[in-house]
Amino acid sequence: MIEVYFDGLCQPINPGGIACYAFVVKSNGKTLHRDCGVAGEPFSKDSTNNVAEYTALAKALEWLVANKLASDKVEVKSDSQLVVNQLSGNFKVKAKRIVPLYRKVLLLKAKFANIEIKWVPREENREADRLTNIAYNRALQGNPEYRDRAIKD
Repeated sequence: MIEVYFDGLCQPINPGGIACYAFVVKSNGKTLHRDCGVAGEPFSKDSTNNVAEYTALAKALEWLVANKLASDKVEVKSDSQLVVNQLSGNFKVKAKRIVPLYRKVLLLKAKFANIEIKWVPREENREADRLTNIAYNRALQGNPEYRDRAIKD
């Protein structure tokens, strides 16, 4: 079985900060892959925590498909109640900036033979959470103008 943990953040303000994503792919407790980065244009109206969460999930699913793991049993875990409830049909997707990402995730999800997306407490998503913070700090370090703007906000 493949386990995927994903997370997103938007700092120093949400919305309108620097949105960062992260995901970790594991098999039998061993990490197969991890990735993190900036999700979208920093300090824009589309830079939100939810955009970061959906970007993380989309990138994780794309990685699984590219690495021919879509036929495996996949458990995707997130501490985002919004994303999990939207994908299970319990919540509607209302935010216009989320709709394209939501549709992309649905198209990717359809490529899997056996996939389940479930909510986990934040404590169980620590590694992905840590990676989002690494992505944020890298964005600040690599872009002095972001750092200056983040301090003002």
